[in-house]
Amino acid sequence: MRFLLINGPNLNLLGSREPSIYGSITLESIESNLKKKAQDEGVQLDCFQSNFEGALVERIQQAVGEVDAILINAGAYTHTSIALRDALLGVGIPYVELHLSNTFGREQFRHKSFISDRAVGVVSGFGVMSYQLAFQGLLAHLNETQ
Repeated sequence: MRFLLINGPNLNLLGSREPSIYGSITLESIESNLKKKAQDEGVQLDCFQSNFEGALVERIQQAVGEVDAILINAGAYTHTSIALRDALLGVGIPYVELHLSNTFGREQFRHKSFISDRAVGVVSGFGVMSYQLAFQGLLAHLNETQ
């Protein structure tokens, strides 16, 4: 089984960006820890991060026939990008939306997600653990449906 982890804009700044909201761990550490978890579960995990909407759309499109599922933290694009929504729906690959912070406990504009309604699930507010929980939930979903 193969998963793709997609991280959107500004997530490359984790560790130094607003640690009171996002914590102090880096994206590289998150990816490394999740790859270890994936390996333990027999899953190959590919990781991709970009600050550019078009690059994220292209990577989602390239995933067709390559991955079984997508984990996505679209960052701010969660609340603005119809293009990401269309890409995710267009490829038909199951996905889980995830966020480090509880988006519903933040500014009003962060309460709307363009991708959550078609996601297998949404995990938010658990900091770094959101990645682990999203991975476990997606893996369980695929094991139940296959």
